[in-house]
Amino acid sequence: MPSGQRLKIALVFDDTLDSNDGVAQQVKRLGEWFSQNGHHVIYMCGQTKMPRWAGGKVYSLAKNIRVKFNGNWLSMPLASKASAINKALAAEKPDILHVQVPYSPLMAQRIISRAYKSTAVVGTFHVLPSGRLADSGSQVLGLLQRRSLKKFDAMISVSSSAAEFAAKNFGINSKVIPNMIDLSSFQKVKPAPSGTDKIVFLGRLVKRKGCAQLIQAYSLLSKNNPNVRLVIAGDGPERPALEKLVKKLNLQKRVTFLGFIKEEDKAPLLSSASVACFPSLYGESFGVVLIEAMAAGARVVLAGDNPGYRTVMEDQPQLLIDPLDTQAFAGRLAGLLLDRPQTAKMQVWQQRHVKQFDVNIVGQQVLDVYRQVIAKRGISRHN
Repeated sequence: MPSGQRLKIALVFDDTLDSNDGVAQQVKRLGEWFSQNGHHVIYMCGQTKMPRWAGGKVYSLAKNIRVKFNGNWLSMPLASKASAINKALAAEKPDILHVQVPYSPLMAQRIISRAYKSTAVVGTFHVLPSGRLADSGSQVLGLLQRRSLKKFDAMISVSSSAAEFAAKNFGINSKVIPNMIDLSSFQKVKPAPSGTDKIVFLGRLVKRKGCAQLIQAYSLLSKNNPNVRLVIAGDGPERPALEKLVKKLNLQKRVTFLGFIKEEDKAPLLSSASVACFPSLYGESFGVVLIEAMAAGARVVLAGDNPGYRTVMEDQPQLLIDPLDTQAFAGRLAGLLLDRPQTAKMQVWQQRHVKQFDVNIVGQQVLDVYRQVIAKRGISRHN
């Protein structure tokens, strides 16, 4: 199809768009980019209050409940109404359904099954569950969705580790296209000068994010480096336990809990970090916060050595850490804080590396997939 042709794109997401967490953030960012580039975008999603996003109509198609999966709380749709789905599809007649995968049999699967034959179906596989229960659950879901998965014209995975999991548990072959950030919005913020070295953590305060392990390592570090401060940004169910741990280790004067951070406050916070540290233990398919910290100009980014984060950090093993090895963790933090020539080289790599995750590059890669599947369908119909 012509490269300049305007597309009608329906982004399908079982969860709510009312938050900026994880996949919702990626859906909204991609939809916004499509709208800015002249395409008609709608959102077919679970229970959501907002009527529109970035100029596109939001169809809230189900009632949702909160469930815990892979160490996080998600919003899962209950049964959606076929009439509401049919009405939305008839009103919009999208060229593309872009489904966030895995998806619920109670909503997204119903949208897929009711899509017009002329509509191409593309998916993005986002998750990398950890643990026997999550792995088994994914395999069962893959079996339940085998028929609807055959309707997909193309599948994307956000990382090579997610692609491997999708192939193993869902029988899906996928193209790796990473998650994205708006690089320009982070680069507008100049790194904040500080006379005090600062370790910054940003994320949900849940066990799998490894904040407790960071506090333990920081406790060892601070014995020989009393002027280094630890800033913990974010909220979640583990916050009372983490505050109790800080008190137990007598670190109250050196550790600051900022609570929930608004999107516009992320870049200034991350730019002030001597070390932006994200010691997640498991369950990461990618690592958007890592590229946000790079883009904001954190001096150096240190990540937990899990498959998703490993994908983002690529050929920089010195920037990956086993959070459970407290002694080594503390030693790595100390080394990154003290060896300024080495961290200067790492920062140069970060600034070069992060460019590939800009929404203008990633958005175009996704758009190319759309055009390829539409062109292929056209050839198939012609033949």
